[in-house]
Amino acid sequence: MVECIVKNWQGEQVGEKTLDLKVAKKETAAHIVHRALVRQMTNARQGTASTKTRSEVRGGGRKPWRQKGTGRARAGSIRSPLWRGGGVIFGPKPRDYNLKMNRKERRLALRTAFADRVDDLIVVEEFSEQLSRPKTKDLVSAIARWGAALDKKTLLILAECPDNIYLSARNIENLKLLSADQLNVYDLLHAEKIIVTASALEKIQEVYSD
Repeated sequence: MVECIVKNWQGEQVGEKTLDLKVAKKETAAHIVHRALVRQMTNARQGTASTKTRSEVRGGGRKPWRQKGTGRARAGSIRSPLWRGGGVIFGPKPRDYNLKMNRKERRLALRTAFADRVDDLIVVEEFSEQLSRPKTKDLVSAIARWGAALDKKTLLILAECPDNIYLSARNIENLKLLSADQLNVYDLLHAEKIIVTASALEKIQEVYSD
């Protein structure tokens, strides 16, 4: 259980929130988070790379020259892998890269990764009402007041994503916007600072509780 300071739109401390998540044991935490990260990155692969073998390349049905008497090496097809324009030996074919991981393990890895970033966590009040219309400049100023520099990778987690916040954030370099019920291990580990609203923090504890 960790107590997190809550900041308002101006960057002032206005209260505290409790973060209480069941995480993996210290001895196994790194292993399970690593497995979840490898699974996510591997499952993102399309697996559509494909090459043609000598039997699939067009042409090459006729023997290029007779077997003996020419002085050249014997050849049976111009589509041999040894020839330019020929087939590919052991080239990639479409395949499924998906790795499986139990749902309980995935959720445990996610909670562990999130709890491990508590030192880089910034909790703020709901601020959608502060942006009556999309305004990137205002959001950038607020993020700076909260203590996150946008020259570093920053993750902004919201309970819900109103249009005015989405439109304000989409053009900010190094800022990624994420819904509380769409968390993933890669984004949690990749970000250098994580900004989460108080309602999103409650939703995380509700959605990902054991």
